[in-house]
Amino acid sequence: MNLEIKQLPKKLLPLLGKARRYLVMIFIIFFVGLYGFLVLRINTLASSEPSEDQVTEKLQTVKRPKIDQAAVDKMQQLEDQNIEVKTLFEQARKDPFSE
Repeated sequence: MNLEIKQLPKKLLPLLGKARRYLVMIFIIFFVGLYGFLVLRINTLASSEPSEDQVTEKLQTVKRPKIDQAAVDKMQQLEDQNIEVKTLFEQARKDPFSE
C-alpha cells in the first residue's frame, strides 16, 4: 500500500462527501468539547493555591507601615483630654464606614 501525494486528494474526496452530512454535528461537538475544556481549565486554575515559597516571597516584598509610638501616645492623650474627640473615636470604632 504505497500512497502518493497526488493520489491523496482523490482518495479524500469521497470521505469529505460523507463527512459533509455530519458537518453541523461535528461543528457542535467541537465547540462543546472546547467549551468543556475551557471550563475545566478555569476551574483548575481558580482552585489552585500558591505554594508556601511563593507566599513567603510575596510577603518579603511587602513593606509594612510603621506607626510611631509617640504619635499613638499623643492621640490617646488627646482623646483622654477631650470628651468630643473621645466620643468621635468611639463612634469610629463601632462603625468605621459611617461619616
